[in-house]
Amino acid sequence: MLLIGSLEKLGQYAMLMRKVLTRPQKWRIFLQQLSKEISKLGVDSISIVIIISFFIGAVIVIQIALNINNPLLPRYTVGYTSREIILLEFSSSIMCLILAGKVGSNISSEIGTMRVTEQIDALEIMGVNSANYLILPKVVGLMTFVPVLVILSMFFGIVGGFGVCYFTNAVPVADFEFGLQSFFKTYYIWYAIVKTIFFAFLISSIAAYYGYFAKGGSLDVGKASTNAVVVSSILILISDLLITDLMMG
Repeated sequence: MLLIGSLEKLGQYAMLMRKVLTRPQKWRIFLQQLSKEISKLGVDSISIVIIISFFIGAVIVIQIALNINNPLLPRYTVGYTSREIILLEFSSSIMCLILAGKVGSNISSEIGTMRVTEQIDALEIMGVNSANYLILPKVVGLMTFVPVLVILSMFFGIVGGFGVCYFTNAVPVADFEFGLQSFFKTYYIWYAIVKTIFFAFLISSIAAYYGYFAKGGSLDVGKASTNAVVVSSILILISDLLITDLMMG
């Protein structure tokens, strides 16, 4: 029964995406909605991305400095390892898991509320493709702005690590800087950006799906938001494994 239910939801999701990924009926209205969604979903997430990245970057450096305390390992290893962790996984995968909770629940609850208050039904009666009108700007908006969030996360994660080295004796600043610059590959930044664009599509589309098909009242909207966050988080982890194997293998 679980398998059948999952297949039914997958088919329902595919049919919804077929309605979503069509040409907007009015480009002017679409662009207006897109700018609003970029501001609401992307720009409003900058502060939490900066705060989390700064402190996690600092913690990563402290933990690595404490655990790689071996005379056989050069001290610049801390800077090199911290950079690799921040660029390859934290600023892409872990940050998107955090955004799945913030952005995903926002999308699902907003569309779910419109569903249970029959606003979506009113759009359908007026002949509007409600899926395209409501969901496409959110999907495109998040996918457009998420590279900015990734770059900010990388920058402030490294700044947090540098701050630890500057204000404490964890690692000499010169050694940390040398480690940051050692064996650097620009491809890793593009890899992280490509990954997060795909994750942004998963977060926005899955959250929209659960909100769009919400039934009942406010409690059901809450359940839909919870399911959206859980499912998108699981799919982010699975796709992270697959994308890493494809792009880094």
